[in-house]
Amino acid sequence: MPDMEGFVIRGVPVIGERDDLASILRSLFDFKDGDVLCIASTIVAKAEGMFRHLKDYRPTKNAEDIAASINRDPRFVQAVLDESKEVLLEKPFLLVVTRFGHIGVNAGIDQSNVGPEMILLLPKDPKASADAIRTALGKDVAVIITDTCGRPFRCGVAAVAVGWAGIGTLRDWRGEADIHGKKLEITLEAVADEIASAANLLMGEAGDGTPAVVFRGLKYPRSGDHLFMPKELDIIRRHLKG
Repeated sequence: MPDMEGFVIRGVPVIGERDDLASILRSLFDFKDGDVLCIASTIVAKAEGMFRHLKDYRPTKNAEDIAASINRDPRFVQAVLDESKEVLLEKPFLLVVTRFGHIGVNAGIDQSNVGPEMILLLPKDPKASADAIRTALGKDVAVIITDTCGRPFRCGVAAVAVGWAGIGTLRDWRGEADIHGKKLEITLEAVADEIASAANLLMGEAGDGTPAVVFRGLKYPRSGDHLFMPKELDIIRRHLKG
């Protein structure tokens, strides 16, 4: 199998509402069947017009109480609550389940690179966004929309997949034998998250301005779509809720 190659797509302009991401990326890179395109959720959200102004939020009493306990703007807290279908922690930070099932701090709402008093929400349905971009590219290219988030028991953030199309998110090793011939019983490899994290190394953070990366030569699964832990199996989530 050939070595995997990673390419940063250079020259991506500042993205605005209604920009055609697929067309822009296609003009900057010669995609080939089998490539994996990773795109930062921020530019997908910007193209989809997910900007909001804090002045448009009217905090409830609940939002004001939470904001006071964690020293945050009540309007920002209200935005987080509006984008959440379940709150797992209210302090020392807001840990929530987003409308599309991702668990993260502050519902993934971004306040960087969007101007004063502005926020940027995550895409409404990142999987649908990934599918639309994949279709528009017109080739057999897998698409992963990435976002950075913290990890339990670890310092620092890493990128994960929040939306995907044309790729199986998990590789199932159960039933395969290890080097000693013992069959694996529980190993599910989070392939989409591993690719997202590798992409983030190439994208960089802050002002790097390189929000799209392509991997070539990677053999990836085409089926297996359950990346978010089912609620009934999530032991940590159950204990957080008491």
